[in-house]
Amino acid sequence: MVELGMGMMRLPLLNEDDFKSIDYEQVNKMVDLYMESGYNHFDTAYIYHDGLGEIAFRKSVVERYPRESFKIATKMPLFVISEESQLEPIFSEQLENCGVEYFDYYMLHNVSGYTETAWKNVDLYSFIQKKKEEGFIKHIGLSTHGNAEFLEELLFDHPEIEFVLLQINYLDWEDEGIESRKCFEIAKKYNKPVMVMEPYKGGFLADVPEEAENIMKEYNPDRSVVSWAMRFVANLDVCVVLTGASSLEQLQDNIDEFNNADPLNDEELKLLEEVSQIINSNITVDCTKCRYCVDVCSEEINISKLFDLYNKHKILGRDDWTQFGNAYLNYSKLPDVGIASDCIECENCIEECPQEINIPEVLKDVAKTFETEIYGFEK
Repeated sequence: MVELGMGMMRLPLLNEDDFKSIDYEQVNKMVDLYMESGYNHFDTAYIYHDGLGEIAFRKSVVERYPRESFKIATKMPLFVISEESQLEPIFSEQLENCGVEYFDYYMLHNVSGYTETAWKNVDLYSFIQKKKEEGFIKHIGLSTHGNAEFLEELLFDHPEIEFVLLQINYLDWEDEGIESRKCFEIAKKYNKPVMVMEPYKGGFLADVPEEAENIMKEYNPDRSVVSWAMRFVANLDVCVVLTGASSLEQLQDNIDEFNNADPLNDEELKLLEEVSQIINSNITVDCTKCRYCVDVCSEEINISKLFDLYNKHKILGRDDWTQFGNAYLNYSKLPDVGIASDCIECENCIEECPQEINIPEVLKDVAKTFETEIYGFEK
């Protein structure tokens, strides 16, 4: 049976430009709604919310609910690991951050080319296997944005891995770069349960181009746009679908859609192929707002926010003033933030991007689009 998981990656904020300003009052309400709806699988990570993701879980769940009432999944931050001596302190810190004595699910975070310094130089697998034997972990797994060939090598070399967390949605299903379907099939080949991340692809599938939305509404006017995305993943042979809601309303919508996620028929699946083509033709930057790039940017550029504004501006197909350019201008006036033209092209962000975006090059286009006289920027 598929579970709906509550991802704690994009929690509501008191200040949208400060990822540490978590709105705990709203998060508590979201947790209560989620638990009252019959679900209890929480997913977080060491690096979420600039290091506060696990602590937010502790405050909103552990300090308010008995341990036996929930399950927690978190991840070893491979991004910061380069030697064996780091593993024990980080793991102990994570237990303390989360306020638990054991993790139900523990993953190596984003095993891919971006984290090879960790998994090539450090025996991560032996460490997490040992922690499982000691009772600190119930199930060990990994998340990855690698392709199918890479995933097969991992699962062949490490049969001790019990499950995988994969990026799956209808837009990425046949994508030649992400290979969602092929990765899913590899996991099934090795009999590994699959957890799903990015079912809405960072919000892309909740706000599709008008042409795509019209196709969906013409077929079934009573179905929301996001229902198509949820129905696609909820009826695959997976164990958990993570929803990364950023508000109480979003979470309620996601719960409702999950509870009513009847299978797609052949005609609907065919329509989603057409919808995918339209979306892909409109997306300028394939960013899912994971913020891994933001965490390593020396110039304090909120890259994911700027890419979101840029994408929305481009979808309008206009070169004049738009609300998104105005939002960029407002962002630029905040203290201690970097704008697109501040990029020094160090390329640290490229190494961290699961979607393999050439971020410095795109930032040049963002600057060219928004840092103009139209929006009050002086050349």
